[in-house]
Amino acid sequence: MLTALPTALPTDTRLGELWPDIWQATGETLLMVALTMLIGGTLGLLLALGLYLTRKGGLYENAAVSVTLNVLVNFFRPIPFIIFIAAVQPAARLVVGTGIGMPAVVFSLILAAMFGIARIIEQNLVTVPPGVIEAARAMGASRARIAATVVLPEALAPIILGYTFAFVAVVDMSAVAGLIAGGGLGSFAQTFGYRQYDPTVTWVCVLILVALVQVIQLLGNTLSARILRR
Repeated sequence: MLTALPTALPTDTRLGELWPDIWQATGETLLMVALTMLIGGTLGLLLALGLYLTRKGGLYENAAVSVTLNVLVNFFRPIPFIIFIAAVQPAARLVVGTGIGMPAVVFSLILAAMFGIARIIEQNLVTVPPGVIEAARAMGASRARIAATVVLPEALAPIILGYTFAFVAVVDMSAVAGLIAGGGLGSFAQTFGYRQYDPTVTWVCVLILVALVQVIQLLGNTLSARILRR
């Protein structure tokens, strides 16, 4: 005989008493995202430069290196983050000493962001007009100088938009990381909202994440537009 399911969920909420914990979870999310964008963003930029500079016709054209980097990025980038976390747990234990919690989450976020950002930035670098590069080479500029003072500045506006997009993706991944008790708003919403049938807590966490994304998106769009007007 089947047991009847409850016809209604509890309507009371613990939101009032949970505000201090919500702000703590918000701080954890900001910390995870900041560390990921700082470290993963830097590594992603370096990887993107490697992809761009060693491609066919690039300043440091090298087929072997280009193929190797492309295979590496194409292998890791499509993996859904929830699976990626589980896949890199052994590496996380080796590097940070644990496979769960915030350190492991940050480690996974950095790796995932690095490969995603690398491809985004590479696509932005490709938009630099070849004529600009050729003009710099004709003036006797070295390849390293062209990369640093011509290619990157020319692509700066779309690169900023690329990092803005990556920030939004990292916020999303940090929320998913709550499944392994990684801390932050994702873990908080799951523990005190979803599992305790308190949709008010869940939606407050959602609104905080949306507000955070909106602020960063506005800043990225504004900065990119100012650079384009120069």
